[in-house]
Formats: sequence, C-alpha cells, structure tokens
Amino acid sequence: MRARFFAGLSLVASIILHGSVWAASPAPVAAENGMVVTAHHLATQVGVDVLKAGGNAVDAGVAVGYALAVVYPVAGNLGGGGFMTLMLADGRKTFLDFREKAPLAASADMYLDRDGEVVPGASTDGHLAVGVPGTVSGLQYALQKYGTLPRGKVIAPAIRLAQRGFVLGQSDVGMLGMATQAFRKDAPSAAIFLQRGQPYQAGQRLVQKDLARTLRQISQHGSAGFYQGPVARALVSSSQANGGILAQADLDQYRTRELAPVECSYRGYGIVSAPPPSSGGVTLCEMLNILEAYPLPELGFHSAQAVHYQIEAMRHAYVDRNSYLGDPDFVDNPLSRLLDKGYAAQIRSKIVKDKAGISMQIKPGVAPHEGDNTTHYSIVDRWGNAVSVTYTLNGAFGAKVTAAGTGVLLNNEMDDFTVKVGVPNSYGLVQGEANVIAPGKRPLSSMSPTIVTQDGKPLLVVGTPGGSRIITAVMHVILNVIDYGMDIQEAVDAPRFHQQWLPDTTFVERYALSPDTRAVLESWGQNFRDSGYANHVTAILIGAPKSGGEAVGNDRYYGANDPRHNTGLAMGY
Repeated sequence: MRARFFAGLSLVASIILHGSVWAASPAPVAAENGMVVTAHHLATQVGVDVLKAGGNAVDAGVAVGYALAVVYPVAGNLGGGGFMTLMLADGRKTFLDFREKAPLAASADMYLDRDGEVVPGASTDGHLAVGVPGTVSGLQYALQKYGTLPRGKVIAPAIRLAQRGFVLGQSDVGMLGMATQAFRKDAPSAAIFLQRGQPYQAGQRLVQKDLARTLRQISQHGSAGFYQGPVARALVSSSQANGGILAQADLDQYRTRELAPVECSYRGYGIVSAPPPSSGGVTLCEMLNILEAYPLPELGFHSAQAVHYQIEAMRHAYVDRNSYLGDPDFVDNPLSRLLDKGYAAQIRSKIVKDKAGISMQIKPGVAPHEGDNTTHYSIVDRWGNAVSVTYTLNGAFGAKVTAAGTGVLLNNEMDDFTVKVGVPNSYGLVQGEANVIAPGKRPLSSMSPTIVTQDGKPLLVVGTPGGSRIITAVMHVILNVIDYGMDIQEAVDAPRFHQQWLPDTTFVERYALSPDTRAVLESWGQNFRDSGYANHVTAILIGAPKSGGEAVGNDRYYGANDPRHNTGLAMGY
C-alpha cells in the first residue's frame, strides 16, 4: 500500500539534470498497486489520488490531462490535441486520436506570400497558426467510454489548482520565463502569466481564474462546455479579432477518432503504438524491424557498430515517414508495406556495415523506398489497465496566445503540416505532399504513446515529448530494456542520439558517444552535431525493475521520470 525506492543503485552511468554531472542512476520508483509518471509533480499527485480513490488508469489519465493544463502550461493544455494508447486489463487494445484539425477555411498556400515563399512565423505564432483543439473531446471520450468515475470528480483537482493557484517552483518559473517576451505581446496571456509585465518569481502563486471557469463549464456540460456555449464563443471571437480563421463550424464538427493501434513485434515482444495521423508507431516499428536482425546485445551498448546500424535504421525509416504518411481520411498510408519485415530486410540489404548512407540519395522513388513542445504521461492501475498519453500545443506555449476570457493557451499545430514541399518546419522536418494543408485535415505527428507487451500483457508503458525526436527516444528506451538489460530508470537516463533523414546530420546528446567511438563513425561518413535535451521520457515497467528480473517484495510497478527536466515525478501507492 505504499510507494518506495528499493535499495541499491544502478550500475549504468547516466546524465543527471541537463547533463551537468555523471552519476549512477537512482533506483526506479516502486509501488504495489499502481504507478503514475508525468512531467509535473502536482499532476502526478492528482493521478495517484484518483487511483487511490478507486479510479482506473483512464480516470487518472483524464484527471492528469486536465491538471497539466493548469500546472504545466508549456505543453499541458485544453487548447491543443494528442493521442492515447490504451491496453485494458481484459486484453483489448485501442487508440484515441484527438489531434488538432485544420480549420475549414484553411488552404494549402495559406502561409505563402504572393511569390510562393513561406511567410516567417505565420504558421508558428499568433491566431492564424491555431488548429481546431481536440484535447477536451479526447479526454471526455476516454472518460465516457473507458473510465469509471464521474466527470466532476476527475476534473475537480484541476479546478482547485486553477482557482486557488499553486506555488511556483524554480523550474516552473524557468519554463514561464522562456515566453516572457511573447506574453508581453498578447494581453490575455500577459494578464495570466506576468505580474504587471514582469515574470513570476519562485515562491509566488499562479492563479488562473479564467481557466477555472472554463474547467467548470467542462465539468458541468462535458465536451459541450468547451465546443459550445460561452467558451466556444470566446474562442471564435478571439480568433476572428486577431487574424485567425477558427469558426463555430470548426468546433461543431470536431470529433475524436477511435482507431486500431499500429502493432508489430521485436524479438518476441509486442509493440502497440500510434497509427496515422501519427507517424510514431509506423516509424518505430520500421526501425525495430530493421534492427531486429542485428546482434545489438553482442555488439554492445553504444558501440560504433551498434550506433551505426541504429542511425541507418533511423535514416531509412524517416524518409518513409516524411514522404508517405498523413491523415488517413485524406491519404492512403502504405502501412502493410512499411510494417512488413520483408521490406525491412530490403532496407538492411542497402545498409553498408562501415559506410554512412547519404540522405539525398535515399529518397522516394529510389529502391527500396518506392512509390519541444509536447508532454507525455504513463499510468498503470492495480487491475492492469495501461494508458500512454501524449498531448501537445506543438511549440512551447503553442502559438503563445490565449483566447480572451477562457484562460486557454492555443496551439500552433498548423506548422506540423507541410507548409511548402521541401521547406523544413520548426523541427527541421522536410515533408511531402501527403501532409499538405487541407480543410478538416489533421497534421502528421511524431507523438508515439507506446505500450510494449510480453505474453499478451503490458510490460512497458512509455512516451515522450520532443517533436521529431519522439520516435527515436522511444526506440532507445525499448532497446535499452530489451537488448541491453537496463532497469527502467537506467533505460530512461541513458544518453540518446537522433537522425531524421534531413538534415543529413545525427544529433547527439552530451556523453552519448565517446571520442574514439565518434571518430570511428566519422571515418565511416557519419556526421554529428552536439545537441541539447529535447525529450522528457516517462515510463513504467511492470513486474520487475528490469525485463526478466525479480520483483522487489510485493511491488509490481516500477516508474522512471526523465532527469533531463526536473519538474516531473514518478509516484505510486
């Protein structure tokens, strides 16, 4: 009936808090009855309280989603959208798509000038960058179909946090400080997130009464409290008064989609992940299919040969991701081919053991390729229901505008479309025709809420923010658990690298490669760029602290919060 840290320290050295020091990873957080890992300690506490009150993982997931909208405004939201991967205790697997949509007045060239060039900032800043929000629809759909507690009970903690406020820690202040100049340009945002035009300081209390009123509308009326009535009128009025194109018709037609998740296998483990309009599950499975035939455990963690194979798997998978995938209502996604292990074998035949691929020579039409800010949370309950949720405003604080009178920060998800073929978006992704803007279309995403199974039961619940780096970070955690025998905290802590086809550069975290390993890879033609930390992984391993290990006492759930950002918390009971 309690959460505890089991004794001992892990052996693998990892980055602790922004890579400033090396230290052994702490032990995973262990608990007997359930586990919640989120990017903010107050939201984690909300989730655990819901589990203790008899709620299931979906109830806790909905409560956490609303709480993060209050305490983690950099990414937690009502004005954005996301995905939920669920595996229920009875073995059912499903996926909820509440991704934002392009407004009905959107057009393929809406961010181009008269010369056909991209207008800087048009798709990222301000009301024109806003897609139709899906978060409230998704959370309410999940609660109504798979939850067990009343709507008012799961939203109440978020209302209290917004109405009474919460004391800001140094990390909270640091995140808000990133957007100080942007908030000063938007009066509704400045009224909430600044004090007389100045940033908040640690120890001060952030109160969000407009947001509390919006949450009460949702608590009383469900989705209609957001998509209709006074909140909807305020959203539309704010958009139209500030150069946006959001209309009531956009809110009226928004619906959450329930889809079959993408599934594949890796060394006998099942992978359950996000289907289009997410590219996450498909790209993750394609990379794992390529890597499955390589003896990664024998090659060794971050050996030159293992890293080389992983980079090349990323390179090939991302060319397919960027070229072929899009909203399934608009695009025929070639999933059967991209998920086929025979196709992965064809790609492996093109990977040279000691020579880097050249991205511009790996492209659609050339065989075999024919034809940060987001947040994630992971929850498992005592019955074995597992929920993996990634939702987003896209950029940090989204479009950096708030709908007046609502307290709702709005997304800049339109930048995730292909604004112009061949021109990179804010994450450097160069995307194709499958992801062009169209009215009512959902932009392609990298969000990858994932559940790994063993013998048909959940083993690992994992996900992360990080834009285009989401998919590779999830892959690294899976490899670290399955191939390298790490406990879940070691698997999350271990330094990572990322390749996305274009630019033809692999981004590496500090300490990811030793100097001699990097020199070997560079002699094979690999190009590297040192990188900051884009991801905040939250993960839960079920049964033991490491795959194939032994449980500690009666504890069944082992949580890991990523130390790269120090606002999060793993907690169970």
